[in-house]
Amino acid sequence: MAITLNNGFKMPVVGLGVWRMDGKDVRDLIINSVKLGYRHFDCAADYKNEAEVGEALSEAFKTGLLWNSDHGHVLEACKDSLKKLQLDYLDLYLVHFPVAVKHTGVGQTGSPLDKDGVLDIDTTISLEDTWHAMEDLVSKGLVRSIGISNYDIFLTRDCLAYSKVKPAVNQIETHPYFQRDCLVKFCQKHGICVTAHTPLGGAAANAEWFGTVSCLDDPVLKALAEKYKKTVAQIVLRWGIQRNTVVIPKTSKFERLKENFEVFDFELAKEDMDKIKAIDRKYRTNQPAKFWGIDLYA
Repeated sequence: MAITLNNGFKMPVVGLGVWRMDGKDVRDLIINSVKLGYRHFDCAADYKNEAEVGEALSEAFKTGLLWNSDHGHVLEACKDSLKKLQLDYLDLYLVHFPVAVKHTGVGQTGSPLDKDGVLDIDTTISLEDTWHAMEDLVSKGLVRSIGISNYDIFLTRDCLAYSKVKPAVNQIETHPYFQRDCLVKFCQKHGICVTAHTPLGGAAANAEWFGTVSCLDDPVLKALAEKYKKTVAQIVLRWGIQRNTVVIPKTSKFERLKENFEVFDFELAKEDMDKIKAIDRKYRTNQPAKFWGIDLYA
């Protein structure tokens, strides 16, 4: 099952994110996921496992992400990722975060801090400049589609205004406790596919880094899991798919990998979709998420 992007290319609706997966383990995990039917893998320079991912990839949809310190070096950063992944092109390349920071070397994925301990932002590079460099990657044949990640509705609107090649994807956090319906609908209205990079809410890593609250213990979701004879995670992933979003859950366990892909043999009734809509908490955590001193959701 796939979603057709605004340039005609197709992207599988279920993928595998490889953030926080050790290089030595990710190769076998990807090989097993391909055997199960996965054809969409979400990679990033900042994940520091591109070389191992590249060893295992063949016929799959490959997503890469431009790191913050490489906004002024888009072409070099993309080529560096392609080299590590052992690929000639990427299916999709995204601006990882809407912020440019001091360059630390191509592929170094550093997050330099200033003397006050705050992220050292590069004010000489605009997001518009970064986007036009991303567009050049398409014309050079290095990527098929380009997109954005962690852009709010205002930054997405701006990108639509200055782009020659429209963003095909906006990869964001969205799950039953943080549904972001306005942003999702805005993107879809303007032909931008939404990918949920945290479709199950806050696992341990997300709780540690961003304070994300998990929805997997919610009584409404547990009741629906019992009704459909599915796991809570499968209910949440199916909800995401029925919102016409792409979901890329992360797991290093084979059983979960298999479970997360078994979401195409049932459909949630409208009344149950409405029940999930009602548990939206309208916020992502009890305190603002900070990215090296910057409030990501202010």
